[in-house]
Amino acid sequence: MSYLETVKYLGSFINYERIPAYPYKESLKLERIKGFLDIIGNPQGSLKCLHVAGTKGKGSTCAFIAHISRESGYKAGLYTSPHLSDFRERIRILSPGPKAGDQNPDFEGMIPECEVTSLISRLKPAIEKYNKNSKYGPLSFFEVYTSLAFVYFKEQKVDFAVLETGLGGRLDATNVVNPYACVITSLSYEHTQKLGGTLRAIATEKAGIIKKQKAGARGPGPIVISAPQEPEAIEVIRNKCKETGAILYEVGKHIILQGTGTGFSVKGIFGEYPDLKINLLGSHQLINAAAAVGIIEALRLHNINVGADSIRRGLYNTVWPGRCEVVSQHPFLVLDGAQNAASAKTLKETIKDNFSSKGGAFFGKGYKRLILVLGISSDKDIKGICGELYDLADEVILTKSHNPRAQEPEALAGYFNGKDKHMTGSVKEAKALAGRIAGKEDLILVCGSLFVVGEFRNDKI
Repeated sequence: MSYLETVKYLGSFINYERIPAYPYKESLKLERIKGFLDIIGNPQGSLKCLHVAGTKGKGSTCAFIAHISRESGYKAGLYTSPHLSDFRERIRILSPGPKAGDQNPDFEGMIPECEVTSLISRLKPAIEKYNKNSKYGPLSFFEVYTSLAFVYFKEQKVDFAVLETGLGGRLDATNVVNPYACVITSLSYEHTQKLGGTLRAIATEKAGIIKKQKAGARGPGPIVISAPQEPEAIEVIRNKCKETGAILYEVGKHIILQGTGTGFSVKGIFGEYPDLKINLLGSHQLINAAAAVGIIEALRLHNINVGADSIRRGLYNTVWPGRCEVVSQHPFLVLDGAQNAASAKTLKETIKDNFSSKGGAFFGKGYKRLILVLGISSDKDIKGICGELYDLADEVILTKSHNPRAQEPEALAGYFNGKDKHMTGSVKEAKALAGRIAGKEDLILVCGSLFVVGEFRNDKI
């Protein structure tokens, strides 16, 4: 198979990331990927996995964990979703030592095209045979690609596999692993039509990654790190930990975060870490960083020790594109994948904290006008997202990504009555318009969907 043939083959599988509505519990069957992994030798069984679920901050937390691991001399596999520009971004290996000169600096260690082609060529006969006989239906794109990631990480002999759940947790394809430790990041309302309309229901799905220790396994048992949660969410997590015998450490209770901005300290489970800095904007990223410190510290219970200097370097060197990412100045261009009301609120606060001339301005100055480029998937909380961003915007460009889930710009217009607004039929058109109307002292904020951010990011203004 050529690489183009491989991409076409992967595109032939059902991709729930591109479907606005589907029956969640009937469509996502954990038994399906388990059955397939059984016939290819269960590659995930040999991996030391660190598993991350949550609503906000999953990817950032995974990135922090992987970079700390790399800085401490470990070879870290990193599996995240969705991608911004190239689906190969989802599978990466961060290795210690000098970085190769030809690597993409934003997505270091991305799986090479030749590896994707080789792995799919080898797996294809097993996939085809399994799909013909599966009583749970054919494998999805995410299930095939997750299986590929497990095989790749095993063959590349990674020391750790850092895994981000795709949707939920309990039924997610990544939930076939028995992790060394896991993180539940901040929980809020998202995918309510699939995960449930209450925080309790959502927390139950996310906490599904917490499992009892396998019979005969050595070690301390399951370890869980939780970000600060609303009372009904943390109650679910605590009860799940009691049920499974997991050891729970909570940020704000057992892991203490101090400081604001990019300078902070963490008093962890076993040690104290002063003078920490990150290059990701937003106070919410400090919580994600603290959770990452917690899970790295928890590895001591498995006799894996990571020093304070490695933690400090790893946090500082973490790169995570598309999350309040400043890609240019004059005008400022900021890209963020905020796609629910809670994330939009956090984004609004981050913009005010870092770019407002009245506050701690980024690069020592604020902006004159904020031009909002917004596109949202149809299954998201459109009213909540628009409501949070309304006051922030001076002018609005409404658009849509190429994803079939994208909401039509006209359906967003009513939420911005009283604002100067423009309708565009594509992100490319929105980008061109933003470039024409923005002055050098303005700020262009692109958000509402990682799909929109990914398309916009391909060609920077």
